[in-house]
Parts: sequence; structure tokens; C-alpha cells
Amino acid sequence: MSALASASGPLARHTMAYVLAGGRGSRLMELTDVRAKPAVYFGGKLRIIDFALSNALNSGIRRMAVATQYKAHSLIRHLQRGWNFFRSERNESFDILPASQRVAEDKWYLGTADAVFQNIDIIESYEPKYIIILAGDHVYKMDYEPMLQQHVDQGADVTVGCLEVPRAEATGFGVIHVDASDRIIAFQEKPADPPAMPGKPDMALASMGIYVFETRFLFEALRADAADPGSSHDFGKDIIPRLVREAKAVAHSFEKSCVRSTADAVPYWRDVGTLDSYFAANIDLTDVVPDLDLFDRDWPLWTYGEMTAPAKFVHDVEGRRGMALSSVIAGGTIISGATLRRSLVFSGVRVNSWAEVERAVILPDVNIGQHARVSNAIVERGVKIPPHFVVGEDPQADRDRGIRVTDGGIRLITRKMIDDLQT
Repeated sequence: MSALASASGPLARHTMAYVLAGGRGSRLMELTDVRAKPAVYFGGKLRIIDFALSNALNSGIRRMAVATQYKAHSLIRHLQRGWNFFRSERNESFDILPASQRVAEDKWYLGTADAVFQNIDIIESYEPKYIIILAGDHVYKMDYEPMLQQHVDQGADVTVGCLEVPRAEATGFGVIHVDASDRIIAFQEKPADPPAMPGKPDMALASMGIYVFETRFLFEALRADAADPGSSHDFGKDIIPRLVREAKAVAHSFEKSCVRSTADAVPYWRDVGTLDSYFAANIDLTDVVPDLDLFDRDWPLWTYGEMTAPAKFVHDVEGRRGMALSSVIAGGTIISGATLRRSLVFSGVRVNSWAEVERAVILPDVNIGQHARVSNAIVERGVKIPPHFVVGEDPQADRDRGIRVTDGGIRLITRKMIDDLQT
């Protein structure tokens, strides 16, 4: 343990978590038409950003900031409602930092690094010794304290969180090559042909978009980057590659700090950036023992605690029985004489008599009409599915009606799609 940690508590108490939450997430299609990707619903009651923030809180970090940009109202409202319990008298802070032309009237956030650079004065006012940069759009559980300890113990200028991914999937990541001491000797941002890990030809070591810096060092790097007219002002494209060349960059393996529900559980990390991956990660939660444990009281997931009535199941006659099998059902939902199988349902949903729902992710305040059949689908918030409506059984028929069908066969149903079908 480092001298600082042993003398004055965990390093997390001297750290600010800075969450980058300004991205749209365009591959989620209409799900991000009205909200940024970090604000997208997940798991029956959460938003995606709650994972990074909960990890920071559970790690002992009590100073946090969230940089927002794209269609931020839904995200900001969620943060105000669910993350407003920090108290300045306890040396805690929680700042929401929308892009607001603080540097120049013609400049919003130009990149991930610029989203930090433009708020240096706010960070300085809290005087954190360390800063951990987090992406606000990934689903995982991680204790950041071991990563902070490694950063200090190895005398690193930057420590990069990383995980092993199949080479075929690594084209969307920053890919890392390390030596025997975990020092990063090469970094490529989203390479077309990702280099393999030594001894693992089918795997690559990918950046998680998590970076630890000593705060003063980060400010120096950001100011140098801001003065470079050729920079895109991005951590993955500019800051990290330059530090790999000119400073000491170290890799931290996710396996060393991931939070497991059991000792033999596999490390869980998901980028739910496509409709297929988003659907799969939510449906996986209906497994008897899912890889992501939402019931873990030792590492709770914090969020806005919406006040709802309990879920309710009514009618018990043959053919009209309110029931849900292998499903996750949130509060405020009424299953009225309908049958659900392997589905995840958010709050305020009503599924009416004789309806059948199978392998579906139903976002809040959806109403599914009588005799409707919904399968293999994501239903956007507030959609009203008409009686006798059928979706998810014939891909071509669904496409012909203007319903989005993914390569994996998942349908996305929005209010506009339903309105267009009814006109």
C-alpha cells in the first residue's frame, strides 16, 4: 500500500471521478433520438451511467463530475433526481458540467480531452490529488481503488484500464500492447487489424476508456494538447498515444479489480452500444443466475428511486391469466390477464388481457393492447401497442411496415412507427 493511502485512508478519498457522458451513441438508433447514450434505460430501473457512478461511490470516491453535451436534458434530470445526496460539509461534491462555451463562444466540447480541459478551473477548486476519467456508457462493476494503488505503486504518469476482447471485436477499441511489467509500449486507436496478445492469437488487449492521472500531470497534458492545432483533443486519439511515447503509461487489468458476485464468476463488462448488444444484455438478466448480479447488496447499484406501486398480476382463468415466467418486472406495472416469458419490463407498464410478450425489453410507461403479440423486440418508452398488433414473428413483414429490424433480428418499436402504421 502506498504511503499516502496508509497515512490518510484509501486513495479514493483523494480522487475525483470525472465521467464523460456527452456522446450520442448513434448505433442505438431511435433510442438516442431524445437522450444521450448514458441516459438510456437499463436493467428494469437503472440508466447506463449509474454503473460508472455506482462504481465510483462504492469505491469510496466522494467527488464526482459529469460532463454532458448531446441532448442532455434526460440525463441531467436523472442525475439531479438520483445523485443529489452529496454534501459539501462532508467534503463531497457532485457537479454536472454541460458544454457551455466556457472557453470561447464558438467552442462546445471538441473531444473527450477538451471536455475535461474546459473545466480545469472547477476541478482545481476541489484540489483532488488524483483524477480518474470514466466513460459513462458501459455496463460493469469495478472497484477503482486497486487501479489507483497500482498507479501510485508503479509511479505511472497514466494508468489505463484494459480488458481482453476477441480480436474480431477490437476494431472499435483502443488496443494496447504491454511489456512484462505492464508498461504500455504501443497504443492504437480503433485499428483495422488489431494486434494479438502474446500467446493469445485470437484475443486483443483493449482500453476500457478508464484513465488514472495525478491531477497536476493531467492538467499539463491537457494544456499542451489544447495548444496543438493538429489535435482532435481526444483521450484515445491524442492524449494516450502521446503519453505512451513520451511518458510512463501502465495498463491495469480489469480482472484485478472487477467486482464478482461469486469467486468463480467471469468478469462482466459490456458496451451496450448497438441494439443487439443492448437487447442481449437486458435479456440476460432474466437468466436464473445472470452474469451481472443486480441483487448484490455488497456492491449496490445506485439510481433514482422512483416511487411506484408494487407490480400487480390479475386474472386467473384459462387463457386469461396474468403471469410472467423467467422475467424481470419493475414496480408500477400491471400484468392484466397477459402472459410474459423471458422479458424485462420497466416501471409503469400495462400489459392487457390475452396479450403475449416473449423475449422483449419494455421501457417505461408502455401500454400493450389486448390480444397483441410482441416478441424479439425493444419497445421505446410511452409506446401504445394497439390491440391485436403482432410484431417479432416475420422479419420481412415487420420491415415492410417500417419497423426497424436489426441484423440480429431484434425489432425496435417507437411511437412514430406505431403512429405511421395507424395513419
